[in-house]
Amino acid sequence: MEILAIIPVRGGSKGIPLKNIKPLAGRPLVAYTIDAAKNSKYVTRTVVSTEDIRIKEVALSCGAEVLDRPVELAQDETKTAPVLLQVVDELEKKESYKPDIVVLLQATCPMRDSKELDEAFDIFFENQKNGCDSVFAVKPVGKTHALWRKVPDCYRNDENDAVYECLYDYRHRPRRQDTDKHYPMFCETGATYIIKTDVMKEVKDFIGKRPEVYTNGFCLDIDTVEDFEKAGKIIEERRANAKKD
Repeated sequence: MEILAIIPVRGGSKGIPLKNIKPLAGRPLVAYTIDAAKNSKYVTRTVVSTEDIRIKEVALSCGAEVLDRPVELAQDETKTAPVLLQVVDELEKKESYKPDIVVLLQATCPMRDSKELDEAFDIFFENQKNGCDSVFAVKPVGKTHALWRKVPDCYRNDENDAVYECLYDYRHRPRRQDTDKHYPMFCETGATYIIKTDVMKEVKDFIGKRPEVYTNGFCLDIDTVEDFEKAGKIIEERRANAKKD
């Protein structure tokens, strides 16, 4: 079975320039995700998709393959799914390579290691008999029915649209005592997405029609300088503890 890990790494990060190769505890940020893929007992091939020559050189030095990304798929507004599909299509055209499974690994999630990745794969394979076609990493956000979210201006058609959107039917509000109406809620961490390749091509996304979730991971999504500092401290602590053991 061929399992392709794809790590999309764009050079145009605006918040922190070249964020994905910025040093984190002495190593480029992307190196931690490349390690997770290459040390997985399931992943058979690891490819970094980038348009930036500096990122390409770093990724190659870390042991990953690199597929050049078209500039039009490296814009601020570019979504991730078309990048994955471009990698799969390009490898099929060039090499007749057709992976059975694709795993999307975000380089900004360095705390996700090969152990967590393989645990997510275990869930994927254990649930095949139930029709599972994908698995993605989440973190619990509590058990409730009464969730609302603020709608960004870019998703509102005009200024009269509601600013807040309800995620349940508040016109038929259940009583607090009706605990069977309170459901576990989860938030995607962005760290890991596993999906059958044929399903990804069909839905043009990295979550399928019958997904399962992986809840045991620890994710710190690197977005700010403060995130880098926090992650660096955690990594250094892990290294120190590993030496003690």
